[in-house]
Amino acid sequence: MAGGTAVTKEPASDLFARRFNDAGFAVLAFDHRRFGESGGTPRQVVRFGDQRADWQAAIDFAAGLPDVDPGGISLWGFSLAGGHVFRVAADNPGPAAVIAQSPLVDGRAVAPHALRSMTPLAVLRLFGRAVADALGSLLGRAPLLVPTAGARGTVASLTTPDALDGDRALDPDHRHTDWEQTVAARIALKLGGYRPGLHAPRIRCPLLVVVCDQDQSALPGPAVEAARNAPDAEVVHLTGRHYAPFLDAHEEAVEAELAFLRKHLVRAKDVPGGESRAHAEDDRTCATNDLG
Repeated sequence: MAGGTAVTKEPASDLFARRFNDAGFAVLAFDHRRFGESGGTPRQVVRFGDQRADWQAAIDFAAGLPDVDPGGISLWGFSLAGGHVFRVAADNPGPAAVIAQSPLVDGRAVAPHALRSMTPLAVLRLFGRAVADALGSLLGRAPLLVPTAGARGTVASLTTPDALDGDRALDPDHRHTDWEQTVAARIALKLGGYRPGLHAPRIRCPLLVVVCDQDQSALPGPAVEAARNAPDAEVVHLTGRHYAPFLDAHEEAVEAELAFLRKHLVRAKDVPGGESRAHAEDDRTCATNDLG
């Protein structure tokens, strides 16, 4: 399990990981390199290829854990990571099932909408900072950071109407004080060309795509279209915006995802060798895998 852009593993997955674990599934949540507790420098830099490699590292790591059936591993990604799992599943015959929640599958479709959510001055300032960041990286300079979300008119990676829902959805009690909600500005130059949904026809395992019908950040249409192109896909529509699965639509999302996992994965209690095993830190159901 992993979240999108700069969302670290606890706010991204805890709410769902607990429920999956209570239902008998072992859970491994991880931070992409350069974020959270994973290593790697420079910090807060998103490189799509590196993050997909981190997914493969997590799959390989999970397959070697005690009491884990290597043939019963499912992937769960949210937002940008929900897009990653399309490509990872297409490139890897190993996963037994994939859940893509509010996935960003087509940057070309999403980018124009995101730009319309910004003021012209904010667009110019963001892309100016992005170019300066990209050029500075060639000279070994530290990344130029921008907030992952902001109000319209601010210089931030995303200023769509639901971008600021993230705090109350993912960290309502302000427990994750180490979660740095910034990202290197150069992502603005790359996101429009990232189209992992194009790989949907090559996904050989069952796929569940959970879309929010009022999503203004990842948009539901591209995800539904990608699901149509996958050989074995289900689509669940939720009422609400990008973070609805963590808010009012949480129970509906959890029940749909658990039903999908029960349908396609071997329950841990049925795996020869014993019970499910939660790899936890501080009584959480999430395990850290340092991918740096």
